[in-house]
Amino acid sequence: MNASEAINIGNTTKYVPSRSVFINCPFDRGYRSMLEALVFSVYDLGFVPRCALEEDDSSELRLSKIERIIEECQYGIHDLSAVALDQTTNLPRFNMPLELGLFLGCRRFGSDVHRKKRCVILDTDRFRYRSFISDISGQDIHAHGGDPRQAIIEVRNWLAAAIPRSKLPGGSEIAGRFERFRRDLPALCAALRRDPEDLIFVDLSEMIPIWLKSNR
Repeated sequence: MNASEAINIGNTTKYVPSRSVFINCPFDRGYRSMLEALVFSVYDLGFVPRCALEEDDSSELRLSKIERIIEECQYGIHDLSAVALDQTTNLPRFNMPLELGLFLGCRRFGSDVHRKKRCVILDTDRFRYRSFISDISGQDIHAHGGDPRQAIIEVRNWLAAAIPRSKLPGGSEIAGRFERFRRDLPALCAALRRDPEDLIFVDLSEMIPIWLKSNR
């Protein structure tokens, strides 16, 4: 695989890393272990995770930021498992389906490079989407059952199929490393004077590669 792909933005040509992976998922505390699992698996597989939390710039509209990151990513992980009624507002959360739609639209209507985009759609149950987003019928939905370990396996198997002969490690091996990383996280945070409960995406993006370098 090439290290980068060229895309045209306005009157300029921009080279985009072909191993960038857009992660579309909830960012609340209840989903934290799943987010950590997704970020960890992407790094362990030799890719670079991207999401809206990677920058905190109030001068850029959130939707514009998401559009830019999608434009810059060859791959996408979209977890629809949090599409449920909020206990306070009694309304569903539509952010994840919206970002999935942006990704699919970029693939459908973008340039030749964007038509090479690939994504995996995750949910707790393989057929639950029929109740709230039936327009994606016919696409394979990967069920993780709310289990971070299964999510890692699903992401690994998807990338292995998307990139044949890539010699990626097995899902169970990655999941085992993730469990060891979670056990080592308090000590790693203590060395960096960080609170394991307050880590942000940028912290994980720094700490996971450091841990993997010594523990593969």
